[in-house]
Order: sequence, then C-alpha cells, then structure tokens
Amino acid sequence: MRTKIKELKEKKSAAALIGQEVTIKGWVRTVRNQKTFAFIEVNDGSTLSNFQVILSPDLPGYNNLINQLSTGVSVAVKGRIVESPGENQDLEMHAAEVTIIGKCDPEAYPLQKKRHTFEFLRTIAHLRPRTNTIGAVTRVRNAISFATHKFFQERGFLYINTPIITGSDAEGAGEMFRITTLDPLNPPKTPEGKVDYSQDFFGRPTYLTVSGQLNGEMYACALSDVYTFGPTFRAENSNTSRHLAEFWMIEPEMAFADLNDNMDCAEAYIKYVLKYALDNCEEDMQFFNKLVAPGIIERLEHIINTPFERATYTYAVRVLEKANKPFEFPVKWGIDLQSEHERFLAEEFFNKPVILTDYPKQIKAFYMRANDDNKTVAAMDVLFPGIGEIIGGAQREERLPLLEAKMRDLHLNPEDYWSYLELRKYGSVPHAGFGVGLERLVQFATGMENIRDVIPFPRYPGKAEF
Repeated sequence: MRTKIKELKEKKSAAALIGQEVTIKGWVRTVRNQKTFAFIEVNDGSTLSNFQVILSPDLPGYNNLINQLSTGVSVAVKGRIVESPGENQDLEMHAAEVTIIGKCDPEAYPLQKKRHTFEFLRTIAHLRPRTNTIGAVTRVRNAISFATHKFFQERGFLYINTPIITGSDAEGAGEMFRITTLDPLNPPKTPEGKVDYSQDFFGRPTYLTVSGQLNGEMYACALSDVYTFGPTFRAENSNTSRHLAEFWMIEPEMAFADLNDNMDCAEAYIKYVLKYALDNCEEDMQFFNKLVAPGIIERLEHIINTPFERATYTYAVRVLEKANKPFEFPVKWGIDLQSEHERFLAEEFFNKPVILTDYPKQIKAFYMRANDDNKTVAAMDVLFPGIGEIIGGAQREERLPLLEAKMRDLHLNPEDYWSYLELRKYGSVPHAGFGVGLERLVQFATGMENIRDVIPFPRYPGKAEF
C-alpha cells in the first residue's frame, strides 16, 4: 500500500508511522552519493518538500541502482520510517527495497538542478509541474477551488453547469471565439454572399462563452441562489500579465438580492477562500512568502481581517483627479478606469480592497440595473492592491421595459435574447451576481507576477500548445 509523502510530513499522522515499514512512490529530486551510503530525496507532488531516503550498500543491487538514479527518475521505495537527526526534517526512511519505475536521461532532462525562468518553463509546460513553484501554485489553486465550492454549498447555493457553447455574447464586447463545422475554404453562402450559418452544426453562429451569467440568472430565477464554476474564453489580443484567452470563472447569482447583498457576498467569499488557502497550504504559502513575494502572508491576513472600503465611481474619479499623479491615461468622469487607476485607489489611497459602485451606464453591460439618476448603473468592481480588478458584478435589470430600451440603445437584437427577456415577463424578481476570475485570485494569493503561471496550460495569443 502506498503512503503519500504528505502523510509523512504531517506531525499527527507521522508520529504513528515511526518504526513502521511503508512504501512511497515519486520522482527523484536529488541524489547524494557518500562513500558508505547514499541519500536520495523523493517528491510525489502531494507536498512541497521532499522526503529523504537513505540507501545503504547492503541494499540488493546497490551499485547498479546508484548508477541509474538521477534527477527525474521515478521510483518506488519500501523501507522503515525513523526519526531524522537532520535539522530540516523530522523523519526519514531507511530503504529496504528500491524499484526504478521510469528511467530518465540526466543529460537530456530539461529540468536541471538550477534556477529556470518562468518563460522557459512555459515552453515545457508538460514538465513544469515538477518544479517547486508550479507545484505550490497548483496546490493553492486546488485549495481555492475546493474552498469555492465549500463556501457556496455552506450557504445553500446550488452548483449548476452552464453551457460552454453559446449563441449570445454576455458581455456585448464581441471578442468571442467562433465555433463552426463549415469548410473554411468553401463555406456555403447566402444570396447576399455572406456565410450561411443556417447550414452550420447548430444552424446559427455559435461561440465559446465569455460567461455563464445569463444562464445562471435563468436558474436563479427558479432556485434562488446558484453558482457556476467553469472555463470561459475571450478572443482579446492581449499579451499582458493579467489576461488569458481561456480562464476559469466563479459566477454566483442570487434571487431577491440587491447590490448591497452582492457586495456582502463578494467580500465574504474572498475572505473565506484566502483564509482557507492560508490554513490548508501552510508550507506552500511559506514558500511564496520567502522566495516569490515577500510579505504575501501578511498582505493576505490584512485582506482577511480588514473591512473592504466601499465607494462610488464618482467619488473615485474625484480622488483620481486630485491625486496629482502622472497617470498614463487621463481621468475624467465617464471613462473606464484603467489598471493604473484601480491600483492607485487600492494600494495608495485606500490601502486595502475597495468596492467601487454605480458606474456610468455607457461603459457597462446592457443587463446592469439602471439607477434613478439615469446616468449610472448598479454595478460593482472589487479592486485589490497589486492586481486591480478581481471581481466584477451588478444588480441585474429586472424591469422589462428598461431592459428592452437599453438593448435598443445598444443595437442588440431582442430575438437573440428572447428567453432572457421572458424572465422579466414571468414573475420577475430583483437579482444580482458577480464573476471572479480564478486565475487572478490565485495570482493574488500566491504573489505570482504572470497569470500564465497560475493555470496549468495557458492559452494566449499565438500559444495553444500542450
């Protein structure tokens, strides 16, 4: 029976294993050959740190074994667990049997014992999970994903799966990947010479979704509180450290809820998942704190223990106008705030997360509820120090005449949204929701500089390998 290294690192379970014979399986990280014995360090991915194994010369096939062991080799090791005299580990193993599962050419192995750049590691994305940093990122990402489900399930939300293939643009931005089975070299044409999508697989233009929100609203208007957690796509030709073409979104929708309920839920969610990561990924978070982003643990604790600031967009613009800062993008009421503006507000002016509300209607999506001033909408963005916007949300427009008028103003075809409009016909209710980019959340929690390093296989302009 295999024992994972994580169990050998946990003080409660490890104490009971002293003197016991166990089997571990993993990949060799280092080999140190002494005159009378050898050390190997094995890692199986269950934890950041390796587990030390001592090989003595009386081990069957010792000399042949030593010649084959190198970084990257996969092994099964059976042996007795003993207390370690070393400073960096409590336990170690005295091997009784070592089996090489998979050999590895030490000369050709790309992950040599030296520091590799993240840019280089992206070129070997199939091997980079074996590095300390990417392994730690993956465990923190897993913890935040699990905590996401835990948070919403504990509050009575239902998890639903919304379509990845869609015929509508939830954001109204038009930056979507088209899906088609038509021959790109010879597509059928309409009498007007345009591509005839009536002959396509779905009989109409279809795309990869940018959001599960519109479908989530449909279920919220029947089941009250729901959330969706899945992949979303955006065909935006952006090469920044904060954008991906494929990313994961957490999107709750709440019936009988207004903007204040939305803000309360968003703040509680962020604090919950960050605390879960700190409590359950202690070794990984210490690694980030020491080697990747010094002070990250203190910053996360500050987020968890500090009430978020809440301010209107109008107030934020006044602050920015008076800031006397050489912003690259000029500030005036009606603009869409840029990352430099958002970060100034969160990092310098408020020095904590801030939720901005009541944005100008012309810069926000059609489905956001109009405020009484007819200039702004009941939108909210949660801004974080170091990263800018991490959550976007709104109270949805539940009044049919106002929603139809907004769609006409934006030249959206109501027939494309007929089912969405019918929610406002049959038992309409106030409702609200938001979207969280999982990768931006993981990026913030770990202090990683580039979003491409917090998703297993990043997709961005020109790159769809692995």
